[in-house]
Amino acid sequence: MRPSFTHCQNPAPLDRLRGLSLIELVIFIAVVSAALAGVLAVFIQSTGTSADPMLRRQSLAIAEALLEEASLMPFTFCDGDDPNVATATSTADCKLTESIGPEAGESRYTTPQFDHVNDYGGYAMKGIVDITNTAVAGLSGYQASVAVTAAALNTMTSASGDVLRISVTVTDPRGGTLTLDGYRTRYAPNASL
Repeated sequence: MRPSFTHCQNPAPLDRLRGLSLIELVIFIAVVSAALAGVLAVFIQSTGTSADPMLRRQSLAIAEALLEEASLMPFTFCDGDDPNVATATSTADCKLTESIGPEAGESRYTTPQFDHVNDYGGYAMKGIVDITNTAVAGLSGYQASVAVTAAALNTMTSASGDVLRISVTVTDPRGGTLTLDGYRTRYAPNASL
């Protein structure tokens, strides 16, 4: 007798072997496109503003230098040209008192130069220059200004006149501004001479 053979069935039906449908492929392309667009948007934004940190660092360096220059000036009761500047213990001992802003003829660059922290009040420059009025290369697009005001600090009141707030504002070539504040105290008469 002959053995009987049965037909083998295909282990995988034909509908499982068909691959991706057109709808599945379109959905996959849409998802990948949306993800790629998001990544590219972040990349384009970060590339477009990559110069901003440099502008900010330069503005900070300018502000720090100008703030340090102003705060290192003497903070006395009298003007630097007053004969009692070294011995005065109040404004009553002065022939020439100090007020916010430079005295007539004083300048940051020429003689007579600023001789007091108050003299920097209202100072401004367009294009950064050094103490000799020489333009600093690459900084012509920056602007800086200084404000000096009486301030309160801890137990010292603004009316005492023993605390000054120095605010330096720098504007970069793109119009971004940075303001740096510092305080100068008269902690003892003429201690900063």
